Amino acid sequence: MAELTQEQIEKLKALGRTQKENLIKLGEEFKDRVKNYKASIYTCNATSCHSGGASGVIDAFKESLKAAGLEADVRMVCTGCMGLCASGPLARVEIKGQKPILYQHVTADMARLIVAEHVAPALKTGSEVNTSDYLKKQELSLDLPFFTKQRKIVLRLLGHSDPEDLGEYIANGGYQGLMKALTMKPEEVLDMIKRSGLRGRGGGGFPTGTKWEMLAKSPLVDGEKFMICNGDEGDPGAYMDSCILGGGSHAVLEGMMIGAYATGATSGWFYIRAEYPLAIQRMELAIKQAKRYGILGRNIFGTDFNFMADIRYGAGAFVCGEETALMSSVEGKRGTPRPRPPFPTQKGLFQKPTAINNVETLANIAPIIVNGPEWFSEVGTATSKGTKVFAITGKVKHSGLVEVPMGTTVGEMVNDVGGGTSSGKPFKAVQTGGPSGGVIPASELHMPLCYEELKKIGSMMGSGGMIIMDQDDSMVEIAKFYLGFTVDESCGKCAPCRIGGYQMLQLMNKIAAGKGTKADVAKIKEIGNAMKKASLCGLGQTAPNPVLSTMKFFKEEYDALLVDGNEPDEIPTEKNVNACTINTKR
Repeated sequence: MAELTQEQIEKLKALGRTQKENLIKLGEEFKDRVKNYKASIYTCNATSCHSGGASGVIDAFKESLKAAGLEADVRMVCTGCMGLCASGPLARVEIKGQKPILYQHVTADMARLIVAEHVAPALKTGSEVNTSDYLKKQELSLDLPFFTKQRKIVLRLLGHSDPEDLGEYIANGGYQGLMKALTMKPEEVLDMIKRSGLRGRGGGGFPTGTKWEMLAKSPLVDGEKFMICNGDEGDPGAYMDSCILGGGSHAVLEGMMIGAYATGATSGWFYIRAEYPLAIQRMELAIKQAKRYGILGRNIFGTDFNFMADIRYGAGAFVCGEETALMSSVEGKRGTPRPRPPFPTQKGLFQKPTAINNVETLANIAPIIVNGPEWFSEVGTATSKGTKVFAITGKVKHSGLVEVPMGTTVGEMVNDVGGGTSSGKPFKAVQTGGPSGGVIPASELHMPLCYEELKKIGSMMGSGGMIIMDQDDSMVEIAKFYLGFTVDESCGKCAPCRIGGYQMLQLMNKIAAGKGTKADVAKIKEIGNAMKKASLCGLGQTAPNPVLSTMKFFKEEYDALLVDGNEPDEIPTEKNVNACTINTKR
């Protein structure tokens, strides 16, 4: 933790003594509760592991520990995402004085075997034991580059704590960032975030401190100003935000509250997809616990800072990840974007000043306040500071959730962290940024993953999805898939996106069927560039990226499908595509 001034120390001592003492007591009670345990078993129950039967695994562990009379000696923890999703359900056994063991593909029967062959004998003898060959084959080395290449700030507690236990969060330094911020002036908090170099982790990378400063300068409207947490990640293959909310909800809440204090916001909203029930459940619990202990409410920690928070469910519209469409959805309206300016920090939710931050962005805030901006900015590149959480999926050996320093190269992510392709065939490309991003070919393995470099190559960071492809994957089909997704998800409000996306898709279908011409390729580029300039929001502006980037790096695949000499078909007009392209499902 960065050094506090004497004045801050005195202020910290005086902060809402009763509230602070209650939290300290809660943390101490947690320590007392767990100090006598001789071992801990952490079982992942995040979405991936849960779908693989983690609930049955947890029950089997509990039943086996009870049958062996080890309930008082072993702490069972239903934890958040442990990272290596493709190997789930995962269980980590930690026995005091012994090397921790991580088991993969755990079943209920295997859980019983782990207790019988590993936990019970190790506790009885006080030393490491030899298990059967079957269990040994299910062990995952913690020395894998997947683990050793990571530097965890956002994911620091995921997989190693009980996300539903506020006492454990407090014992691990939770809400120290908020308490420290309340001893500072709001402008001092803003200055720390600006100096850290933190940029938005959900899209284009706008500087967080600058956004907050804009909100701070906007006056209250009818006594209100808002903070919104955007938990509406909808990219295919992306699940960073849902895991962070499901495993570290208090960290996200604390980050929002620090932002509210720094900007003068009076209340906050967590916009979370209804398809993420665990994330919603954990955030609801975090808000309830925070209210109970006076962290949320009036005169927080004895100051004049008042703040409340609530949750709104997203109905699954991809366009609602765009901040102005998101605000319309929170207001109970159809999620369509608004022209900017005015920007949300000037006129946002309910026409009142609003700052919208991604889940991962907010989870970075408290560590920056606790440890100082220099601690954060020493990691990463000159313009992309800190770490980034990625969801690595596709044809990769070790798929899952990772957090690495900004500037980590594509090659390190694919070959080291990811362990290479799962098929064993040569790596061909990686799609970053989901439908809004582009492809990075194998020739760019040296490229550092940071905002500027991805933009240069025609892609973007986005929320952090990375889909790995090998030599068998068709770049034309990949581009067509993403374009079809964005066409289906278009709200239909602006013509460039509504008509242009549909036109591009028809031409892509023609090319994929082996009936396209060079003129069709030229028309796609023309329409795509027009969409990038003229669309109302980020969905339409970035929808052409997967197509244009594959055309750039994999031109030969398009050429192989073209029929030379054919005249281009008539381009569909607004009259005959309008009804098709406006999604009326939502």
